[in-house]
Amino acid sequence: MSNEKDADEVSEADERRVPQEEPADTPDGSAPDRDGELGRDHSGEGTHVDPEAPDDPSPEDPEPSGQRGASERLDEDEELLDGSDLGSEVHVASEIEIDEDEEDGLLGGLQIDSSADIQVPDRLVDQVIGQDHARDIILKAAKQRRHVMMIGSPGTGKSMLAKAMSQLLPKEELQDVLVYHNPDDGNEPKVRTVPAGKGEQIVEAHKEEARKRNQMRSFLMWIIIAVVFGYAILIVQALLLGIIAAGVIYLAFKYMSRGSDAMVPNLLVNNADQQVAPFEDATGAHAGALLGDVRHDPFQSGGMETPSHDRVEAGAIHKANKGVLFVDEINTLDIRSQQKLMTAIQEGEFAITGQSERSSGAMVQTEPVPTDFIMVAAGNLDAMENMHPALRSRIKGYGYEVYMDDTIEDAPEMRRKYARFVAQEVQNDGRLPSFTDEAIEEIILEARRRAGRKGHLTLKFRNLGGLVRVSGDIARAEDRDFTTRDDVLRAKARSRSIEQQLADDYIERRKDYELTVNEGDVVGRVNGLAVMGEDSGIVLPVMAEVTPSQGPGEVIATGQLKEMAMEAVQNVSAIIKKFSDEDISQQDVHIQFVQVGEGGVDGDSASITVATAVISALENVPVRQDLAMTGSISVRGDVLPVGGVTHKIEAAAKAGLKTVIIPKANEQDVMIEDEYKEQIEIIPVSHISEVLDVALAGEPDKDSLIDRLKSITGSALEKQKPDVSPGSPSPQ
Repeated sequence: MSNEKDADEVSEADERRVPQEEPADTPDGSAPDRDGELGRDHSGEGTHVDPEAPDDPSPEDPEPSGQRGASERLDEDEELLDGSDLGSEVHVASEIEIDEDEEDGLLGGLQIDSSADIQVPDRLVDQVIGQDHARDIILKAAKQRRHVMMIGSPGTGKSMLAKAMSQLLPKEELQDVLVYHNPDDGNEPKVRTVPAGKGEQIVEAHKEEARKRNQMRSFLMWIIIAVVFGYAILIVQALLLGIIAAGVIYLAFKYMSRGSDAMVPNLLVNNADQQVAPFEDATGAHAGALLGDVRHDPFQSGGMETPSHDRVEAGAIHKANKGVLFVDEINTLDIRSQQKLMTAIQEGEFAITGQSERSSGAMVQTEPVPTDFIMVAAGNLDAMENMHPALRSRIKGYGYEVYMDDTIEDAPEMRRKYARFVAQEVQNDGRLPSFTDEAIEEIILEARRRAGRKGHLTLKFRNLGGLVRVSGDIARAEDRDFTTRDDVLRAKARSRSIEQQLADDYIERRKDYELTVNEGDVVGRVNGLAVMGEDSGIVLPVMAEVTPSQGPGEVIATGQLKEMAMEAVQNVSAIIKKFSDEDISQQDVHIQFVQVGEGGVDGDSASITVATAVISALENVPVRQDLAMTGSISVRGDVLPVGGVTHKIEAAAKAGLKTVIIPKANEQDVMIEDEYKEQIEIIPVSHISEVLDVALAGEPDKDSLIDRLKSITGSALEKQKPDVSPGSPSPQ
């Protein structure tokens, strides 16, 4: 904001330069304060408003725009900003209807031929799908000007919601920011705010006056040079003296003109052409780009220096004034930047100075520049760990915290919205052919599969949008008018993630070197299953060996196990002691995760694999090698649910295995591709005894072990009834 000092002189000078349809500033010449005394009509021109204006102003007597949420504007937009049913309707062509009898279908009863029949909402906030809670928060935050922090997985719509928020803010409040030369102290430029669009007029007026002054000065200079040069030649008759005198006069006038040019203000923030409130993405921005900077001036004396106010550059926090500042991965900002960002949020203004200590810009510091923005911070769950606690407190204390959902319930209305999502992607890209109804159904099937939960759809739309674009590219390359289901199926194979490609290559290499054993029976060896990345499974063999100990017996695990995996191995030792007759106090149990790679093993999903391998080694009972398994285990032997079962089962099928054991709680989450359904048998289990009953081979030894297990666990092997006891594990 501009200071009172010399504000009258600046204001009066600008009022003489700018056409006077309305005052460019407040009556005292200073910038309007944050509560505002300048209204904005629909044409974008600033109009003076009487502070004593009635509560219900007429169009000729507009209400102050600085009062955020002015009553007249909010009354008009009340229905528009009501988020109760935002985005709940999928609009189609007038002749298309929703068949309620077919709502259980993949399109939710939507009767369309292609995505071209679906109307895409104009507003960005209406295009957001699934994040109902986050959408409602954004609507409230925009209406009340509150800060928001959104935490969740990548690709769930955080940046889209932030952009949508900028569209919901009133445009009437936008301002231009001008920086003026300070004749008293050149290193402290003055700052002035004016209504949006006025800044350009003021700068042009200053430039026009400077041009006229330069023309007059140049005219006077040439007259003086002509007189002096004529006098030197005609009277003194000294040509050299005349040339030297003319040169001195020329340089003197040029030096004087620099002072005139320095009077032209620097338009720091220009919102003249801004149709909506500013949206500034400051993700990963360095200090200068975020907080503003002052350029270095190599010529700092001799009249060749650039005026300080001309070297000032706005940062994202200043450009976002009256708008939205979006910072994704907020924890990547260094602590000093977070502290200064916190100051800008709290004070609503932040002075600009040079960010480099060795630059001449470090000597310059402007008057405070307005930073009245709404902060939208985003990141993954780890973002909160390295985030400055005071900055988070500012956002939480004056706004909202939102956790973004990864999945949503698979309901008919949601399936209709997913069909609209495909239409949105086609329209936003602008180069993709429309999708047929069968192609849209395949996209929805993939959304179910990627959710990893029965009865849910994924909300990671960025990855799903990639599948839409690859499918459309395939159709476009073949110059077809529509994208078909076959294009989507081809795109699924072509758009595999890096992890999927690595996992497939891993499986093929193991086949080449015969490292994958998928037949016969082996003691102490079990085919485990693991997930690489988020969407690819691999077969991970686990081997166990029991040896005499030189001291107290211990369990030794190798394979770059991380903390959770090591804890799972320790839990398995309790199972070993419970189910084995062998005295392991004088024996060492060695467990090896075979060829796990550089990433090591993280998580506890190999617990039943380790337990089966160790019990097999202790009891000398072989394990079926055409079988793989995955599941966590409790110290009581209960098999607990794990993640990624669909991708693990598909990896087992690719490796040529015939049977997969999974936790019973994960049975509902299995959504493997049709091509694998006939290749592999899936057996859900709820207790380690059931695992051993299926996995172990060798009838006499196996029967003896199973009988002993029955005597220990009672009816653990019996088929469980639907009404399980309260002590049974629940999905985690």
